[in-house]
Amino acid sequence: MRFKVILEKDEEVGGYIVSCPSLPGCYSQGDTVEEALENIKEAIQACLESLAEDEIKPYLIKPSTQVIEVVA
Repeated sequence: MRFKVILEKDEEVGGYIVSCPSLPGCYSQGDTVEEALENIKEAIQACLESLAEDEIKPYLIKPSTQVIEVVA
């Protein structure tokens, strides 16, 4: 399975925070980009294992994404 993840630099503590928007509440972190990405793979596996098969189906539907411009 493939999941889109969001990787953000943690400006306060250092390192990186990573989340999986398809699985609400699925977050991880790491000192490096590589470590954070490996950790989110493990977190995604744990999230999927904790869901019953019936509960997984809604999460496998890929959300649509769009880029919008905001004037600030």
